[in-house]
Amino acid sequence: MPQENILIIYCSARIAKYHHLLLLVLLIVIFTGSYSHIAIANTQMTAITDTSKTNHQAVNTSQELTTTASSNKNLIIGTYICPPFVIQDQFGEYTGLSILLWQQIAEELELPYTFKNYPLKDLLKAVATKEIDIGLSCLSITPEREQIIDFSHSFYETHLAIVVKSASHFDTFKSIITNRHLLTIIAVFVTAASIVGGLYYLLEHRVNDKLYSMRSRPAQLIEGFILGLLFITKGPFNYYEFKTLTGRVLTVGLAVFTTLFIASITAVLASTFTIGLINSDIKSPNDLANVNTGAKTASTSSLFLTRHSIAHRQYDTVVEMLDALERGEIDAAVNDDAIVKYEIKIAKQNGKYEKLTVLPYQFEKQNYGIALIEQSPYEESVNRELLQFRQSNEWRNALLEYFKIK
Repeated sequence: MPQENILIIYCSARIAKYHHLLLLVLLIVIFTGSYSHIAIANTQMTAITDTSKTNHQAVNTSQELTTTASSNKNLIIGTYICPPFVIQDQFGEYTGLSILLWQQIAEELELPYTFKNYPLKDLLKAVATKEIDIGLSCLSITPEREQIIDFSHSFYETHLAIVVKSASHFDTFKSIITNRHLLTIIAVFVTAASIVGGLYYLLEHRVNDKLYSMRSRPAQLIEGFILGLLFITKGPFNYYEFKTLTGRVLTVGLAVFTTLFIASITAVLASTFTIGLINSDIKSPNDLANVNTGAKTASTSSLFLTRHSIAHRQYDTVVEMLDALERGEIDAAVNDDAIVKYEIKIAKQNGKYEKLTVLPYQFEKQNYGIALIEQSPYEESVNRELLQFRQSNEWRNALLEYFKIK
């Protein structure tokens, strides 16, 4: 055999001897390469995932910081002194129904705040311009105000009232004798008595000596008037007191009439002699146009008078307005019923406003709410806490405490 062929056979045998080892090495290389690619891919995915988590945590941390900063914002609460809803003592401490309500809301919502006092007109402007976050007082919810600011739900309901100064004893007597209602009733009595007395005189004076005992005609006419007056005020006489058939028939007819007449006159007299009507010429809000009237500046009472074309003087505070009424500068004052009754009650305990009276007329309902800036982020939460606190015994007890009559 040639040498070249022997070498080929020898090499082929040598390769055959080690082919298993070569195959194993090849498999190891392939597996190692695949594992490296997988490891690299896993490393990249891990890096991406870690980066995503880091970014997400950063976003959450940013949001938490923003929320914390927002929740820790010190709210500016504008107030207007309006007892018993907002009261400020000599040391600058605030109390009152509106203050109690807000303190409860702020505590539940964990809201820090600072009070800042304003006149009424400036308070509404400060809320409208977002100079402050919330307005707190005895603020009535009106369409005009809702055009520039928002309100919470109502937390107290009242109405407008008229305050007058009670007259002196002489003025009371004068008002009685000059009262138009009373004079009208007296005129009706005299006219009815004259007509009834005249009819009985024509029918009975010639035949009834018992009822007409006087001899002179003027005296008999007076007897006839007295008979008519007694008939009208006391009621019908005995049927047999009259001699003529016409007189007896007339008595039966007048019996029904006088019963209804006396009942009607009694009702009118009871209304006429009401203290408020005797001491004041004001029978309704429409009568305010005939007297000097006062109201608080920028209040709903002033807006009411303006809408009804009633001229009036304006005062910065309720106390100034009531002082003017006490001095006789004005004849009537218009304000919220709850406010003026509280002020007069407190003043009378100190010997002031003894002659001031709130008339029994209710008109122009008022609903108090918390003033909020437009699109306030606190509106929903404030309303929720407000409605819940309104149902509590603490709120009911506070109302009783401030408005109880001593």
